[in-house]
Amino acid sequence: MPQDAFTIKYVAQELDARLCGGKISKITQPNKDLLIFIIYTAAGSVKLEICLAAKGCRLSLADADVPAPKSAPNFCMLLRKHLQNAQITAIKQLDGERIVYFDLDCVSEFERTSMRFYVELMGKYSNAVLTQNGIICGALKTTAIGESTRRVLFTGAKYVLPQPQDKCNPADLNGLEKLFDGFYGDYVKFIADNVRGIAYSTAADIAEAYGGKPTAKDVNSYICGGQIAPCVIFADGEPFDFAVKYCGENKKNYPTVLQAQTAYYAYICERRAFEDMKRRLLSALASSIKKTEKRLAAIEQKLLDCRDMEAVKLKGELITANIYAVQRGMSELEAVNYYDENGEKIKIALDKTLSPADNAQRYYKKYAKLKRTLISVTEQKREAEAQKSYLNSINSHICAAESVCDLEETEEELKALGLIRAVESGKKSVVKQTPFREFVCGGFKILAGRNNLQNDRLLKSASPQDIWLHTQGYHSSHVIISSRGEAVPDSVLQAAAEICAYYSDGRNGSKIPVDYCQRRFVKKPPRSNAGFVVYTDYKTTLAVPDAHGELAASNQKTGQ
Repeated sequence: MPQDAFTIKYVAQELDARLCGGKISKITQPNKDLLIFIIYTAAGSVKLEICLAAKGCRLSLADADVPAPKSAPNFCMLLRKHLQNAQITAIKQLDGERIVYFDLDCVSEFERTSMRFYVELMGKYSNAVLTQNGIICGALKTTAIGESTRRVLFTGAKYVLPQPQDKCNPADLNGLEKLFDGFYGDYVKFIADNVRGIAYSTAADIAEAYGGKPTAKDVNSYICGGQIAPCVIFADGEPFDFAVKYCGENKKNYPTVLQAQTAYYAYICERRAFEDMKRRLLSALASSIKKTEKRLAAIEQKLLDCRDMEAVKLKGELITANIYAVQRGMSELEAVNYYDENGEKIKIALDKTLSPADNAQRYYKKYAKLKRTLISVTEQKREAEAQKSYLNSINSHICAAESVCDLEETEEELKALGLIRAVESGKKSVVKQTPFREFVCGGFKILAGRNNLQNDRLLKSASPQDIWLHTQGYHSSHVIISSRGEAVPDSVLQAAAEICAYYSDGRNGSKIPVDYCQRRFVKKPPRSNAGFVVYTDYKTTLAVPDAHGELAASNQKTGQ
């Protein structure tokens, strides 16, 4: 991401044009590296994001809401104290540096002051510093008095700019010509290492724009010429970067740098939130699946112990049948096994302290206990296997998710299971129901659930004559073809089966068996897990997994 001085120059210019004269109405700090200013301007309310993370530092405008913590951090409270209702009088970039400052006219009940807010966009050294008359009022990242550092950043100290880089100013054409004089080699690395305010990606585009061998005049023209074409660059169909201008292909142009930057970071933030949420849900689920598997292993061991149950009963019977030959104090009895065709003898261990009758009762009691255990553990195994299957179905839906909205109801499902701790709040959280995945094929509507809760809702919403589909032997989304009482063509049925196969555990396979029947033959047993059904009167077709993005309702053209 080219957050170099070249890019920041245009960001600062556009922010100045957009926000100058506006008033800061609200300040929040959702996390340690993110500040959000809500600014009222003549054109309406604007949300300014100041991200100071090591990766992705930026000044950008945003639309999405980011929840604020219950209690504001100290630096946020300081900014609220001084900058609440402050008017922005200027937004400027320090020449050639990755630093933008806001000049602010601050009014309180007792005084009116001018303050300057510095935003330093320097990777892992990014920071935000509030000053008054050159003296630091507070900083997001401070240094202690005893620390050995080039810059002192604590309240009351004089604000000192970072040490400038020993590089050539791109506006100095004479200096550039001296720098380039006689050079031949890797121009991209040479420009990035020796020209101030240019990131490697910008240097690469300069080289590309001028045939791989740019001159000093070319660099000066590219950086200082003022000709821009803001865009988002795409790779493999997804946003890869944004730029002030880009001479390559696979890009989408925007009117301003801010709009290109906002579009790019909206995608990045959404994707990052999705990946973080997916990782968190899978981690919680993996822990529960592991516990269930451990429980199943213990159950299998108990069932293994019950395997010799009949042999224990036989020993009790043989002691009773040969009780005349057993004396107290004997440690072992050798008796003929009358169930064996060959009349083989078996040895039976005895307790010397017990009478012959008590020894027999000991084996009968052990048999009765094993029999009770077998009945109990068999039921426990059924429950554990059902629980494991249910958890694996949730895992399947998480893996098939494509956006945050696909995961929101699954998160609620895991909270209901106690696998994720619900956030304590004064009011009950209400999760908005996400629409089903919707497709249109041959004039028929095809709906697919995104998770177990949606699968249940989809089943309830379907008519008895609609066609219901589910993969055979795999966890998958439930798919419904809305038949409207008409016969469903084979082409529509096949497309629905391919969608069903794609949103299943078998999506990486070649031919997946998919069962289908009318909705009236699908039943949900009472008190069963979400998404669990039984069905009859079904047929099976083979389908190659296919997302059928071209059939998605969001891609259909309408003539309204």
